[in-house]
Amino acid sequence: MAHDAHAAALPPLKQVAADFGGDKQSFQVPWGKAMMWIFLLSDTFIFTCFLTGYMHVRISTMESWPNPSQVFALHMFGQDIPLILIAIMTFVLITSSGTMALAVNYGYRKDRRNTVLLLCATAALGATFVGMQAFEWTKLIMEGVRPWENPWGAPQFGSSFFMITGFHGCHVTAGVIYLLVTAKRVGSGFYDRKGSYETVEVAGLYWHFVDLVWVFIFAFFYLW
Repeated sequence: MAHDAHAAALPPLKQVAADFGGDKQSFQVPWGKAMMWIFLLSDTFIFTCFLTGYMHVRISTMESWPNPSQVFALHMFGQDIPLILIAIMTFVLITSSGTMALAVNYGYRKDRRNTVLLLCATAALGATFVGMQAFEWTKLIMEGVRPWENPWGAPQFGSSFFMITGFHGCHVTAGVIYLLVTAKRVGSGFYDRKGSYETVEVAGLYWHFVDLVWVFIFAFFYLW
């Protein structure tokens, strides 16, 4: 009631700001976390559209779709091993989710050293994933995969693959930069002065989302 009476006595613009402040106090949701959830929701729609479009193209095409075991095989030890690179990439990204969860845990404990180490470890795993993805793209391009053609079947494969995995790779790259900036701020004591480590959790939300999206891409592209 006191908040309402105070807000009513303010000029219009300040009254709006006070109303938003009252909502924040009521729901106890930091702005950074709320905005990240809204961003992730919009990103979910985009990835859903991409994957739905991919399914439609794959089901409706009259030509045979390239066999993932053949396309993504890696020549090792004198033989072609199917999906070995993709399996390692997936393992690296899932492991990074574990280090990110630990970073958030240590962040709320205000353990700066371990938080920085785990954020850097997560960023290193993410960078490793992007490097392996670049190697995969290079290999496929050298084998003749283009957005408009490929040696194994339906020409739509290349455009779908490069668009969806490229979009996800951009998210991982942005996430690596985001984690390094967050780690630098944690190490400098920025969040100690600010009095909140919630930004580490917000970074964690983004990173877990990127990892979750990869699970769907992995299932749709490499297992189907």
